[in-house]
Amino acid sequence: QVTGPSGEGTDAVVILEKTPFQEEKVSDLLKKHTKLELQMCNDIYSTYHLYPPPELSEIKTTVVYPATEKHLQKYLRQEVHLIRETWEDYQNITLPFLQSQSFSIQWVYNILEKKAEADRIIHENPDPCNGFVLVPDFKWNQNQLDDLYLIALVRCRQVKSLRDLTAEHLPLLRNILQEGKEAVAKRFGVPGSQLRIYLHYQPSYYHLHVHFTALGYDAPGSSVERAHLLADVIDNLATDSAYYQKRALTFALRADELLFKKFQEAGRV
Repeated sequence: QVTGPSGEGTDAVVILEKTPFQEEKVSDLLKKHTKLELQMCNDIYSTYHLYPPPELSEIKTTVVYPATEKHLQKYLRQEVHLIRETWEDYQNITLPFLQSQSFSIQWVYNILEKKAEADRIIHENPDPCNGFVLVPDFKWNQNQLDDLYLIALVRCRQVKSLRDLTAEHLPLLRNILQEGKEAVAKRFGVPGSQLRIYLHYQPSYYHLHVHFTALGYDAPGSSVERAHLLADVIDNLATDSAYYQKRALTFALRADELLFKKFQEAGRV
C-alpha cells in the first residue's frame, strides 16, 4: 500500500523486472570495481555472486497507482485453467460478462488523441477506419533490441478483440502488418523476418491492438494458447469472413477470475 495525501493507504502495483544485458556493457560488468563472491568451485567450473556498480544495476520498475482490485488480481500468482470457448460460449458467457465490466482504457484514447506519449510514437496512419498508432510497449525500455516490444493501437474504437474481426477489417490488418514491419525496420533496423507479430485472445484490454516483439524474445503472452499470428489471422479472414465468429478459441483463465467462475457456473469447465 501507498500512503496518499489524506493519510489513508491506497493500493498500488509495483512490478520489478531485470532488463536484458546490453552486449557493450558486459565488459564493464567484469572490471575490477565489480564485486565477486565465490560460491562454488569444481575443477574448471565455478559460480559466483556478482554485484555490479549502481549504474549497471538497472531494474525496470512499472507502477500502477491507484490500483483497482482488478489490477491486484491480475498480478497475483494463481492456479490457471485452459478454457475452450465456442462462439455460443462467447455470446452467452464471455460477452455479457465483458459488457458488465468497466475497466478503463482511457490511456489508449490518450495515445490515439496525442494527449499522452505523443513523443513515443514510432509510426501512425491517420485513417479513422484503417489507421493505427505504433508505440513502444511499457515492458520495453528501448535500450536494447533483444526484448523489442511495440504495440499497434487501432484508431477504430468499435473493434474490441479477435472475435469482432471480419473480412471488412482486412485493409486495417494489412496496413498494420505491412506498415508496422516497415516502420520497425526503418527505426530499429530489425527486419520483418525477425519479428513476431500477433494478437492476444483473450486480450488484457478490449481495444484491438497488435503486438510486435523480437522473434528471439520469449515475450509474456506469446505462448500458443494466447497468441494468434497476424499473418494467420489475415489469411483466415480472407478465406472466411466469419472465421472468428465460427471457431472455438482456447485461452487460459486464472482460478480467481470472475469469468472463470462464469464458465464454471455454466458447466463449461
